[in-house]
Amino acid sequence: MRKFGRLLIPLLVILIATIVGVWYFIQSRNTAAETQLQASGTVEAVEVVVSPELAGRVIEVLVEKGDEVASGDLLFRLDDALLQAQRKRAEAALQASRDGLDSAQANLEIVRAGLSASQATLQTVQIAAESARLQHQMAIDAARRAEQPTREAAWDQQVPEEFKLPEWYFDKSEEINAAKSEVEITKQALEAEEANLDATLQKASYSDLQATEKRLAEAQTAFQVAQDVLDRAKNQKDKALEDFAQSVYESARSELDAAQSAYDNLLSETAANDVLEARARLSIAQERYDTARDHLNALLTGEDSLQVQAAEIAVRQAEASVSQAQAAVTQAEAGIKGAQSKLAQANSALAQAQAELDLIDVQLAKLLVHSAVSGIVITRNIEPGEVVQPGATALTIGELAQLTITVYLPEDRYGKISLGDEADVMVDSFPGESFKALVTGIADKAEFTPRNVQTEEGRKTTVFAIELTVSDPQGKLKPGMPSDVKFGN
Repeated sequence: MRKFGRLLIPLLVILIATIVGVWYFIQSRNTAAETQLQASGTVEAVEVVVSPELAGRVIEVLVEKGDEVASGDLLFRLDDALLQAQRKRAEAALQASRDGLDSAQANLEIVRAGLSASQATLQTVQIAAESARLQHQMAIDAARRAEQPTREAAWDQQVPEEFKLPEWYFDKSEEINAAKSEVEITKQALEAEEANLDATLQKASYSDLQATEKRLAEAQTAFQVAQDVLDRAKNQKDKALEDFAQSVYESARSELDAAQSAYDNLLSETAANDVLEARARLSIAQERYDTARDHLNALLTGEDSLQVQAAEIAVRQAEASVSQAQAAVTQAEAGIKGAQSKLAQANSALAQAQAELDLIDVQLAKLLVHSAVSGIVITRNIEPGEVVQPGATALTIGELAQLTITVYLPEDRYGKISLGDEADVMVDSFPGESFKALVTGIADKAEFTPRNVQTEEGRKTTVFAIELTVSDPQGKLKPGMPSDVKFGN
């Protein structure tokens, strides 16, 4: 018994130690379980709502619910028939604007060429005008030199005794004006005598007078020529030459006698006197007119000479040409401004037409709806043939690049979580594999809270939402996967 008692004590000690160890192990596990936070949730993705910017009828939908899409993929198309028609019209307007611009540019070049030609012409006529001025001055100088002896002799000139005033009394311009007046008066007198002779010759009794006078005038001329030829033939001392000239002379003399006899027989003494008087008056009028002109021309010396007057006319013509050329240059410059204005308008019209076409192209591009993100098509709310409005939800895409998990922790545990804490995420699809996550959101309001929370157990039913962002560079996780989250100690 004593030996058994000795053995019982160690056994009891061992048993007690074993019980204590088991209890301590159980307590340690319970403490660890209570220390490490765990929760469950579902993998979620950021949802991007796809809506058209323009209203239109759906022509084609290229994705189905659950399809994976990449950023930039075409999702669906809207009817573009109306915009395509508008685009053709805009293209026609753009081409017309381009043609108008080309025409305006060509017109500007033509006007510029015209301006250059006008400027060249102006320069030419300016040189010609300067030359005409020099010629005019040279003509004045030459005329004054030629007039100098006449001016000097004029002081010694004797005036008719009928003139009561001295020679120098009237200046040259007054004398020239008087001479011009005399020329005009004598011209009118000459015209009057010509009319008088015509009236005399037109009388009925003188119907053959003009032909008879013509014959007589021709006979007189022929006789004078024959007389001169006979005189020259006699100087040659050649009998045969003189005889022939004598025969011509006698023939001319016979014709002259016959013409004179016809003239004498045609007119009575009174008629002959009338014609003779009319012709005498005409001769005197002609001589008076010629003398008046000669007197005027004699006064046209120096600066009043015909050469100087011609040079003055040349100067005026040259200056008129300069004025015309200057007007042409001014008109061409105005044409340049007008052409530049039209060119600016053409450029503006072209820019407007291009803007209209660009606007239609932008609208056409908006009829092709592309995905802005990479992800999975979560919902599809459109079918071909439907009409969608701007802003209406056509598709919903879950963005795989931004996966989140929302879990809920009781009120007595969520205080141990802070923004930026790390956590491990496990899903059933990949057993033994965990994904890193960060706490990116902690709710500031409780959920599932009873109306009256007065006990400690009641407070445990109050939970707070914790949002985590999951890192999944390989793209294994998909929205909707159930997951377990373990927060770090």
